Amino acid sequence: MKKISAGVAVKGLMSLSLLVFFTCIHGCSGFNNPSDKNEIIKFEFVDPLEKVLVEASYFPHAEALSEVVRGENATLQFVVRSLYSINGLKVNVSQARMGEKLLPPAKTGFVGYVKVGRTIWDYSRDRLQPVSGYFPDPILEQESIDVKFENTQPVWISIPIPADAEKGLYQGTVTITGKIGKKEFSLSKDYSVKVYPVTVGKTSLWVTNWFSIDTAQLKWMNGGRAFEPFSEQHWGFIRTLAKKMAEYRQNVAIISPLALSEFSYSEGKWHTDFTKFDKMVDIFINEGVIGRIEGGHIGGRESTWTSQFVVMVPSKESGQKKFDNLPISDPRAQEFYRDFIVELRDHIKQKGWDKIYMQHIADEPIEENIKSYTEIAKFVRKLAPDFRFIDACHSKNLGGMLDIWVPQLDYMNRDYEFYNKQNKDGKEAWFYTCLNPKFEYVNRFIELPLLRTRYMHWVNFKYNIPGYLHWGLNYWSLGDPFGEQSGIQYEGGNILPGGDSWIIYPKDGRLFSSIRYDAMRDGIVDYELFRMLERKNPEKAREIIDKVIYSFDRYDNNIEAFRIHRRNLMEQLSE
Repeated sequence: MKKISAGVAVKGLMSLSLLVFFTCIHGCSGFNNPSDKNEIIKFEFVDPLEKVLVEASYFPHAEALSEVVRGENATLQFVVRSLYSINGLKVNVSQARMGEKLLPPAKTGFVGYVKVGRTIWDYSRDRLQPVSGYFPDPILEQESIDVKFENTQPVWISIPIPADAEKGLYQGTVTITGKIGKKEFSLSKDYSVKVYPVTVGKTSLWVTNWFSIDTAQLKWMNGGRAFEPFSEQHWGFIRTLAKKMAEYRQNVAIISPLALSEFSYSEGKWHTDFTKFDKMVDIFINEGVIGRIEGGHIGGRESTWTSQFVVMVPSKESGQKKFDNLPISDPRAQEFYRDFIVELRDHIKQKGWDKIYMQHIADEPIEENIKSYTEIAKFVRKLAPDFRFIDACHSKNLGGMLDIWVPQLDYMNRDYEFYNKQNKDGKEAWFYTCLNPKFEYVNRFIELPLLRTRYMHWVNFKYNIPGYLHWGLNYWSLGDPFGEQSGIQYEGGNILPGGDSWIIYPKDGRLFSSIRYDAMRDGIVDYELFRMLERKNPEKAREIIDKVIYSFDRYDNNIEAFRIHRRNLMEQLSE
C-alpha cells in the first residue's frame, strides 16, 4: 500500500473543508426555520440622511418614521445585509393608511454604489472615507437586485404627500423578499409617516442646475448609442430632462438663443431663426420648470483662465456651424451683435418672456479680465437696456453691470456686506458652488455627508440669498455615468470631485435621481418652510436657523439634532 504523506493529508482535509463551506454558501438556505432568518439577514431602518457605505455592518434598531408637510416627499431608507449572497432581492411597500385615508403608492429603488477614484485635496473634517472607495449615490429604479454576501444594500422609499392630505400618523409595511441558495425568504417591518397641517406649493428659491442637451452627453440616455441631433428622439430626451428638473423644484433653465438659433446673412444684415430656441423654452414652460429663462453665454475666455473675454460670432461662409471667437471691438463682432441682440430683444418681448428673461455675458469674470467683460456687457446694454444680466462671478468690481450677481460661496462669504446690499437695494445676489469651495463649506460632492447638501439651502435662508446655481446636472462627459465619478482639469491640475459634474443618472431613456438630488430637493422645501415661518414669526425662524447654521462654513452636522430642529419648524408652522 502506498503511504500518504502528512502534508498531502492536510491539503486534502483543507480542500474538503473549503468544498463543504462553499457548498453551504451556494447551495444551502443558511436557515432551517423562520426564526433563523432574522439572525442571517439584517433588515433595519436607517435615517435617509445617512450615507450607508457598502461595508457598513452595525445598524441598531430604529423607528421607521418620516415627518413631513403636505406637498413634499416622505423618504425612508432601509438596509439589507446578510452573511450569504441574496438573489433577486425585491421590496414591496403597502400604502400608508390612517383609518380610511391612504397616502399615494410609494416609489421604491435600490441605492447603487459608484467609484470616486480621486479624492478631494482640500478635504473637510467630515468627509467620508470608505475602505472600498465606493460611495452610495444613484437611486436605481429596478424591480430586483442581487446582493453579495456581507455587502450592505440600502432600499430607498419615497412617498409624495398630496397638498390635501389629512394631518396625522399614517402607517404601512415594508416587505423584502429574495432567495438565499435555493430557499426563499420574506421579512417585513412597519413604517410610519407623520403629516403636519402645513402645505408647500411652488417654492420661491431660484434654483438652476445647468444642463447639457448635447448628443455627446444624452447618448447615455440611449445606452451610449449616438442619435440624430434635434430628432424626435432628441426632443424626447430633452423633455425627460425638463420633467425631472420640475419634479425636483428647479425653476430656472439655461437655454441659449445663440447656440440654438440659425443665422443667415443677406443684404448687409444678419437674420436669426429662433425656432429651436422657442421650442426649448416652450418645453420647459409646459413641463413646469420656468420660472425664469437664463439666456446662455455669448462670450468666453480666449484661452487660459486669466485671458480676456471674446464673443462668439458665426462665420458668414458657414452660417451656424462654425463660430469665430473675436473681441467685441472687432467690426465683425459688432456687426453681428448689433443685429442679433436687437432681434433677440424684440423676439423675447413679442413672446411675452421679457419679464422672466435673464442674459448671461460670460462665465466667472476675475480681476484679470474685468475690462473685456465690462466692454461686452456695456455693448449689449446699449442695445437691450431692459435685459437683466446674470453671471457667476469671482469679483464684485464689475462696474455695476450685473442685475443678478452669483458669486462662488466663499466669495459671497468674503464680500457678504456688498452682496447683501444688492439684495436689499432691489438687485439680486445668489451663490453658486462647483468644484469649489471645499474645506468646510456646504456643497454636493459625493464624498460629503448628505447634510452638507441639504444645508446649502439653509444657508440661502440664513443669509437672505434668494437663489442658487450649479453648473452640472448631467455633464456625463467622463464616460459611463455609473463608472468613475471624478475628473481632472489638466490646465491647472484641478480635480473635478465626484458629484460635481452630474447629480442624476441615465438608464434606458429614463433619468434616475440620486440621494444627493433628493437631499437638495428637500433643502429647497426647508427654505420655503423657513420663509413661511419668517412671515408668521420672524424671531422663531431666526432662533431655529441660528441653532443649526453658525456661519457660511460652520454648522451642526448631527442628523438627530437636525431632525429635532426640522420638527420644531413644522410644529411652529402648525400652531
